[in-house]
Amino acid sequence: MPYVVGNYSGETVQFAYKRKSVNYEHKETFHSHLGIELLWIHQGKGTMIVNNNSYPIKPGMFCMFQPFQLHHLTLDYSDHQSFERSLIIFEPTMFESYFQKWPVLHSFFQFIHLGKLPFPCIYGVEDGDDLEQLFVSMQKRLPVLPEKDRTEEISLFLVILFRKLKQLWDNRKLMDTDMESRRKNHQVEHILSWIEANYTAPYSLEEMAQALHLSPYHIAHLFKAATGITISDYIATRRIHQAVQLLTTTHKPVSLIAEEIGLMNGSYFCRLFKTHMGTTPYQYRKKWIGR
Repeated sequence: MPYVVGNYSGETVQFAYKRKSVNYEHKETFHSHLGIELLWIHQGKGTMIVNNNSYPIKPGMFCMFQPFQLHHLTLDYSDHQSFERSLIIFEPTMFESYFQKWPVLHSFFQFIHLGKLPFPCIYGVEDGDDLEQLFVSMQKRLPVLPEKDRTEEISLFLVILFRKLKQLWDNRKLMDTDMESRRKNHQVEHILSWIEANYTAPYSLEEMAQALHLSPYHIAHLFKAATGITISDYIATRRIHQAVQLLTTTHKPVSLIAEEIGLMNGSYFCRLFKTHMGTTPYQYRKKWIGR
């Protein structure tokens, strides 16, 4: 389980070292966070979708997700595979001041937080180097740290971690995939781009197929094979994600938010939102305002 470090805006700062999932636990996950998520994959295979691009999940993969950045992981547990990862999720504005003494590192921190990243993942970050020792040390120290020292200790951890990440970023080497995999990924990325441009309109598989010059069956089959979910489910989740952003960052009426994400029926929107979030849009906003 992640180690809960503290609170920011009602959310927890989380840290975990080598957390493992087995036996099809978390086979697929589709989510975002209020803060930055740094995810280091030690074991596992599958597919990750970020910014309408797909990436193979492999050991030694280090991923950087910006606040509210939607990402989808489909995990393959065949042949007794497990999914083992280390992570930290934190509010960047809470720690930015600790980077300001080092202008180059501060600039990199801001780039990861707010910049347009050409890709979210670095491959080849294997166990056994100083990065692993950094996580091991934090794992040992956090449970016994006094409350008053935790923010400072986490900030020091992040400064060292981002210094290492900058070195990895500057020397990154992206792993190639075979041509067939590239062709399929390219088609899936076209589908994802079409969804991103059209998810606020009524969904039509036939219209999508015509726009992408592919058969409806081929599109549906290809997308499900690559992501583990149907196009309809993906669009529904994308709409709810946008609704959460609008509920928490604007004062727009719930009925207007429903229309803006492509749902003309307010009652259906409320039911769909509760299915995904466990609460109604009104209750979610009220809870958010009360933080």
